Amino acid sequence: MGKMAELNLVAGVSGMTIILVLFILSQMKRISQDSLVYDSANGAGALLLAYYGFSLHAWPFFVLNSVWAAFSVYQVAGDIAGRKKC
Repeated sequence: MGKMAELNLVAGVSGMTIILVLFILSQMKRISQDSLVYDSANGAGALLLAYYGFSLHAWPFFVLNSVWAAFSVYQVAGDIAGRKKC
């Protein structure tokens, strides 16, 4: 496996792990989906998965995670500004 393929795999596995851990913690009521930490980590996971999808030319996966990341950035900005959640 080449260095780029390894980097892509690390990005994909990292993004997947972040989002799955957040999901599990949220379901267990250990983290609030309205928190800055949740929104920031969710955005980071989605960005990593968007990169992974882009690197594989998996366009539906790339678009899904890009929109997910963009919405997370919007939520983080709202968290910082103190506005109510959607």
